[in-house]
Amino acid sequence: MRKFDLPVYYKSSLITRLKEKRKLEDPRKKDFTPSLLDLGDVRFYVARHFGFCFGVENAIEIAYRTIEENPGKKIYLLSEMIHNPGVNEDLRSRGIEFLMDISGNALIDWDALSGEDIVIIPAFGTTIEIEKKLTEKGIDPYRYNTTCPFVEKVWNRAVQLGDENYTVVIHGKHYHEETKATFSHSVQKSPSVIVRDLQEAQKLAAVIKGELSHEYFYSLFKDRHSPDFDAQKHLVKIGVVNQTTMLATETEAIASLLKKVMLDKYGAERIDEHFADTHDTLCYATNENQDATYGLLKSDADIAIVVGGYNSSNTTHIVELCESKFKTFFISSAEKIISGEKISHFDIHSHKEILTERYLPERKPASIAVTSGASCPDAIVEQVLRKLISFYNIDKEIESVL
Repeated sequence: MRKFDLPVYYKSSLITRLKEKRKLEDPRKKDFTPSLLDLGDVRFYVARHFGFCFGVENAIEIAYRTIEENPGKKIYLLSEMIHNPGVNEDLRSRGIEFLMDISGNALIDWDALSGEDIVIIPAFGTTIEIEKKLTEKGIDPYRYNTTCPFVEKVWNRAVQLGDENYTVVIHGKHYHEETKATFSHSVQKSPSVIVRDLQEAQKLAAVIKGELSHEYFYSLFKDRHSPDFDAQKHLVKIGVVNQTTMLATETEAIASLLKKVMLDKYGAERIDEHFADTHDTLCYATNENQDATYGLLKSDADIAIVVGGYNSSNTTHIVELCESKFKTFFISSAEKIISGEKISHFDIHSHKEILTERYLPERKPASIAVTSGASCPDAIVEQVLRKLISFYNIDKEIESVL
């Protein structure tokens, strides 16, 4: 695996040692059991996989290199580099300005740009329309492009499906930058529709089977299907791709559901004419982090701490998984741990930060599960661990436990 040149303040010697130890013990990544750090009064179950993925490290390296190589130039980010507030604020502090927010609303007038300016495409990628807009300004949208290679892999598969006359079903959040970009690329070659979850996929399946009307399709998927989509013609030959940060298990469930519909309708001998196998588009890093979270659920932890940006899709899904077993606290940094008695954390259901008192386990030894999203620096995870340790009477250093 390629090594990236990242700012030192994103790194953690502690977490690096832990990850390298697990890699030596399990080079094939078959063991998703969490690491146990036993410090006496408190024990930490640390997920087997967490933190920066390949795409995030690639994007960060390109962004900081761009700053270093272009002193005095106006540098813009199309939108947030990744969904991590610390990383984005650090880039702002170095003079980078953001053209849009994560919803696509303009923060800077496009007319302010000139051909001499630099625009960095974030890890989520961008739409064909925005690429054209940049080109018209005299700005090369590919020169400082940090789009994740695994996102581009999904785009390429969508284009391939279009070349083979399949309709593309995209599993994703229609408002997410990555899904907008995937949809934009997909519709260049094929009819496309975005489904949010398994429940929506079940309704799409009912349309295919004739149990729900075509009018229902247009109503349910309004603004989420390609122009001139014909529900009568375009749902006879389909393939599923995904927003890479979605739950892989749900993408697989959606694909299995739609494949069964096609099997029932057209028969096994004709399935390849009506359903494309797209399992190879699932992101390995998302899969590993989610599998590691399932491994974490097998521990006897009292609570879970999940670290990451509150608008991070992959982190939110990790929180959802943890909540199925543990009292879970979703925090963006160690600063959210106010004391041993209070913690400020994000509630993914009400979409707001809340304050909880007496959050630490009362039993001794306390057991705490810890993980983070793919856009969270390891340094922040170490800060969280050390903050939590400070509330316990510990007579040994965490380094010695490693």
